[in-house]
Amino acid sequence: MEKKCSKKELVKMLLKNEKLDEQDEEELIDLLIEQPLSIDIDKQQDEKKTFGDKVADKVSEVAGSWGFIIGFSAFLIFWIILNGIILMNPIDEYPFILLNLLLSCLAALQAPVIMMSQNRQAEKDSLRNQNDYRIDLKSELILEQIAEKVEKINQNQTKLMKRLDELEGVEDEKTK
Repeated sequence: MEKKCSKKELVKMLLKNEKLDEQDEEELIDLLIEQPLSIDIDKQQDEKKTFGDKVADKVSEVAGSWGFIIGFSAFLIFWIILNGIILMNPIDEYPFILLNLLLSCLAALQAPVIMMSQNRQAEKDSLRNQNDYRIDLKSELILEQIAEKVEKINQNQTKLMKRLDELEGVEDEKTK
């Protein structure tokens, strides 16, 4: 008596590239065909975003832009010119210790926020890759099934052509 495999076992066998018998393969193909695998990872992740996640993404978006780089460079130049040349009693004299402190604090806060955003993006990419793999697997199985059916159709067509040729040969002999 043949042992019936569960759907989970079928998928495990397939993922390990083990050979499936025809019945198990058909069951796995039916399972994959019936259930949609495509999911919108971006939409799914956006629905789970917290306020902190949204802030981290916005900070990463702004801090990683040319506008921020140019604007911040302009601020640094303005600070140096203001405190080094223009003001008689500067707020921050050369070597600009207050500016250094501000830059260090900004970097200390900005780096972890950007990393949080990058980690979430990496997680999203991983989910997208897993989804792509399942879709590719499903497509491969469907293509294999189609190829088998096309091969059966070709075999049947060849048999029909031979049979037609035989019948034409018999008809030709009768007419002679």
